[in-house]
Amino acid sequence: MKKIFLYRFLVTILIALVLGCTTPYSYQTNGFEEIIVIEATITNENKNQEIKLSRTYKLEEAKPKFETEAVVYVTDNAGNKYEFDEGEESYISANKFQASPDREYQLHIITKDGKSYLSNTEKLTTQTSIEDLQVNAVNKEGITGVEITVNSFDPTNTSKYYRYEYEETYKVIAPLWYPEKAVAVFFSPGSNPRGEIIIEKRTTEARVCYSNEESKDLILTNTNQISEDRVINFPIRFISSKNPIIRNRYSILVKQYIESLEAHIFYETLKKISNNGSILSQTQPGFFNGNIKSVDNPGEKVIGFFNVSFYSEKRLFFNFEDVLPNIQRPNFQYDCPYVDPLAPANPYVFNYCFTSGTNCQGDLILDFIKDGSRVLVDYMGTKYTLYPTECGDCTSFSSNIKPSFWID
Repeated sequence: MKKIFLYRFLVTILIALVLGCTTPYSYQTNGFEEIIVIEATITNENKNQEIKLSRTYKLEEAKPKFETEAVVYVTDNAGNKYEFDEGEESYISANKFQASPDREYQLHIITKDGKSYLSNTEKLTTQTSIEDLQVNAVNKEGITGVEITVNSFDPTNTSKYYRYEYEETYKVIAPLWYPEKAVAVFFSPGSNPRGEIIIEKRTTEARVCYSNEESKDLILTNTNQISEDRVINFPIRFISSKNPIIRNRYSILVKQYIESLEAHIFYETLKKISNNGSILSQTQPGFFNGNIKSVDNPGEKVIGFFNVSFYSEKRLFFNFEDVLPNIQRPNFQYDCPYVDPLAPANPYVFNYCFTSGTNCQGDLILDFIKDGSRVLVDYMGTKYTLYPTECGDCTSFSSNIKPSFWID
């Protein structure tokens, strides 16, 4: 569960441990308690499963510490052992495997300092898949936008607990792309001028790109309060009509995990703590356990949950005008106002020359192109129109590699 909620939770927990419920807040990190954090979900997918180990970190530190040199493996009640190898920021199973409904699984961890951790045995949850995804124009709290919802149904009435994640991918089109590019060539030191601009045809894609982002929230629901085990139009993502990610074509991959009751309680508690608004809140939550314990020291605090979940996914595509046909498209991600190159005092037009005592800006143009802060979008004679690079070259902030799943 690579989610920001977990790390907000860790900071909150550490403050609670140091301060208790009534001690006034202090920014000092005296008394910091380092706790192992275990993020482990295996699913029915036949893939290289992933487990993350890290340590809690102080408020002034930027990110959690990856726990290196650990021995990580999963066993099942049929005598199989699934070993995990250390990667850059996680442990990846040496071989592909999938959780089976007729097995029980247990996570084993031995850290480099010899400490052992063991999870409860867990079984694969009910095999319930996403039925469909829908996208609709809605108005939420006065904001017009699109909402993606999910539907799911378990006729056996045993799934009950659902967790969702998503990956969104969207097309980016540079509004001021130009088929030629400027290249700065510098002469030997002391030369006057210092260099020259060469105009070349573009040979790589710079107009159309694709950006990708993952969900950062815990998205949870359950069907305990209704007669059927049916998820009906559950909202996964709301996107304002002014958000540039839906300016062109957009895709979302929704991932559904069927959870056990224990896992649902763990994630609900984690979400509640992460959402209390402020770590300065009068209500300090205290520590709560998952299903992983220290073998050597039962009293040691361990943060995390070993989850064995049935997984399914569905993807949806839409264009802005398909859902919001009567709404103005959102602006581009960056400020790229078109100004006629012939307009007087155009702030984007520069004079390409190097004669001293005149309005020559050749050196400035060389510097812009060298440091990549500007891109050529037009030129006429000595008049070079240069905009912030993002306006004419989407690769400056996105990828020009079209995803294999993409459908135009």
